[in-house]
Amino acid sequence: MKKVIILDHPLIQHKLTMLRDKKTDVKVFREIVEELSNLMAYEVTRDIPLKDIKIETPIARTTGKIIAGKKMAIVTILRAGLGMAGGILRLIPSAKVGHIGIYRDPETLKPVCYYAKLPQDIDKRDIIIVDPMLATGGTAVAAIEYVRRFTKSHIRFMCLVAAPEGIKMVRKYFKEVRIYTATVDEGLNEHAYIVPGLGDAGDRLFGTK
Repeated sequence: MKKVIILDHPLIQHKLTMLRDKKTDVKVFREIVEELSNLMAYEVTRDIPLKDIKIETPIARTTGKIIAGKKMAIVTILRAGLGMAGGILRLIPSAKVGHIGIYRDPETLKPVCYYAKLPQDIDKRDIIIVDPMLATGGTAVAAIEYVRRFTKSHIRFMCLVAAPEGIKMVRKYFKEVRIYTATVDEGLNEHAYIVPGLGDAGDRLFGTK
């Protein structure tokens, strides 16, 4: 299976365009991030293993399918990843949620971890790490490295917008991690913002600057 999966469903692309528009206000932006995350989660979880189970419908006995294997954990990269967790939880309400606080130093552009709290049974769960933007890739790599300290479980990385530079960085250090995104944009500008991107996802989610 490909390691970079672009989710080009028409509804996903339509909502992504609404996110990009600078006229989209905080309330609508927040709602669309959650909706997009919910839609994308269907594809991110497409390869979850199933097993057969015998059941009885009101009409007859039959064999159905249920999810087998490990349960899921969502690990959000603060702050912007918080906006994505709700949409995934609507699809997978039994998932546990961890948080990793990482910011990018404005001078060095290097990731700095300031907070981390993961589910105690993280090693028994498959993991989706979420962040709206995959820009330089430094934050994503730092988050994956931290999670890898506690588990060898399957890790997926899910973002709304990715830059080629960020994809290259994650692939350099973690070739086994699949990246799911709604789009791969042109690249980064001199301030390491994705072009055309959608601006600072955290500021647009929470109304800050």
